[in-house]
Amino acid sequence: MLEHFKRYLTSDNDGVVAIEFALVVMPFIILLVGIVEIGLFYASGALLEGASVDAARLIRTGQVQDASDPETAFKQELCSQAAALIPCTDIQYEVIDLPSGSFIDAEDYQPVVDSDGNLVPQGFDAGNSNDVVMVRTYYKYHFMTPFIGEMISGKIGQDWMGQMSTVVIKSEPYNFGEM
Repeated sequence: MLEHFKRYLTSDNDGVVAIEFALVVMPFIILLVGIVEIGLFYASGALLEGASVDAARLIRTGQVQDASDPETAFKQELCSQAAALIPCTDIQYEVIDLPSGSFIDAEDYQPVVDSDGNLVPQGFDAGNSNDVVMVRTYYKYHFMTPFIGEMISGKIGQDWMGQMSTVVIKSEPYNFGEM
């Protein structure tokens, strides 16, 4: 047994480690990049959701409606919350005052996405006091590695996937300017 061990240690193994490394390094790098890519994808989705909730809160409390330019106030809050991973210019949104005043009717307002994967917004109407308002945000995430995008989207040649957040709120009974 000791003789076998000595022979193993003294045998000529030059280049074996280099060959083994060459066989393992590419799958390892692909796996590592894939893990980072999918992590960024899910992080941006969570960030979009949080930014949507924070921006919707300004509508709920009436701060957006009280601003001189309600849409700009909404967009500034949305962008300030999502700026860590998502460029503000890439976020699409729509704010819809549900005329019935019921949460159930939110399902009648399905998102419209065009053939290029962009949201077709239905406008910006933050409503008034005690209104039910739906806030929908959309981000088209482009993958750095095209094969990951193809795997997640299920479409060959598509290197992006849409992320959407929908928040339905009822505005508080606010009365600004009255004492």
